[in-house]
Amino acid sequence: MTTIKPSLFLEIGKLIKELNPQTITNERKAVLQPLTEFIQSKVSSNQDIRINFICTHNSRRSHLSQVWAQTMANYFNIKNVCCYSGGTEATALFPMIAETLQNSGFQIKTISKNENPVYSIKYSDNEHPIIGFSKKVDDDFNPKSEFAAIMTCSQADGGCQFIAGAEKRIPITFEDPKSLDNTPQQAEKYNERSLQIATELFYVFSQINQ
Repeated sequence: MTTIKPSLFLEIGKLIKELNPQTITNERKAVLQPLTEFIQSKVSSNQDIRINFICTHNSRRSHLSQVWAQTMANYFNIKNVCCYSGGTEATALFPMIAETLQNSGFQIKTISKNENPVYSIKYSDNEHPIIGFSKKVDDDFNPKSEFAAIMTCSQADGGCQFIAGAEKRIPITFEDPKSLDNTPQQAEKYNERSLQIATELFYVFSQINQ
């Protein structure tokens, strides 16, 4: 059985306890199953687990996925998990993503301010922060081999058929929250997408036997 380690910031831990994986449809669970199997195979063979979440611009969904996956690995005490994100092109981490994560209890610091800001994203006092910035899939910051490439948007999934070095390529696409940018519903839409990703990744990591 998985041992849950309570080292997360309290607000994040509280949010996770309120997630309801029963809202995930059987159809969606089938989409998530290959990622569960990839993680389980690595755990069972005592290998490092590298997961790279990929979207076209590496600005929204791929960052939310990276951060929540790393957080869930910590929550369920699954070791040797390193989560990354990348795009088919580099742009910038959209500021609303940092704001949404901060509202969920993550500690966000801006390390550098430029056209492509670099953020430190912490979910625990005792773990390394996630370094968030927009980058291409093959950036030196990302793994070169033995990783699962998770395609988080249909555009990247359709337009990027080959990911160099990927051991497995898994489409798990999410609706883009940017459709409501600059509207009164913007913050609500980003939070909704963040909670969906958190719920689905909670479900994935909860299935892992150690």
